[in-house]
Parts: sequence; structure tokens; C-alpha cells
Amino acid sequence: MTVIMYVDFPHAGPFGEEMAKQMSGLAKSINNEPGMIWKIWTQNEADKTAGGVYLFNSRENAEKYLAMHSERLSQMGYSEIRGRIFEINELLSNINNGPFAQ
Repeated sequence: MTVIMYVDFPHAGPFGEEMAKQMSGLAKSINNEPGMIWKIWTQNEADKTAGGVYLFNSRENAEKYLAMHSERLSQMGYSEIRGRIFEINELLSNINNGPFAQ
């Protein structure tokens, strides 16, 4: 069953185009993570936060990624990392054109 994972953390910057330049290697590597289908990168410069919304093919793969990613972020100097995993109600999501795949 596909699951959505949401992660955010305090981030002083950069944002926008500069963030994209600095994080493009990381973004490409995330495509190779087991079970990862897609990621939407999030940022809020006013609140000084960043993170992402992910679609994984299973809760198990999402949990493994969250543990690894939290450790990686900690090693990069980030703290207060919040991650949550949600099952998808496909029937309702289909009504609203939800962007998930089996």
C-alpha cells in the first residue's frame, strides 16, 4: 500500500533557486531510494523551514527512509526534524485527482 510521508525542519536558507543549485545532487540521489515514487520539496522562507512530501510504495520503505534521512539531516547540522507517515485513502483521493501510483 502506498503511503505519504511528510518531513519538515528549521532551515535558515538558502531558498528557491540557490537551494535548488545546492541540493540538486541530493535530489537526484533520493530517486534511488528503495520504494520512493516521488518527492515534492517544500520551503517556507518566512517561517525558515524546509522539507518535503514523499510518496513511498510501502510503510516499511518510508520508515527506513525516514530513519536514514533524519540521521543524514542531523549530520548536516539540522535539528527538530519532524516526520510523519500517513496511509492514503485512495477512494477519496481519486475523486480529487490525487498524484499517487500503484
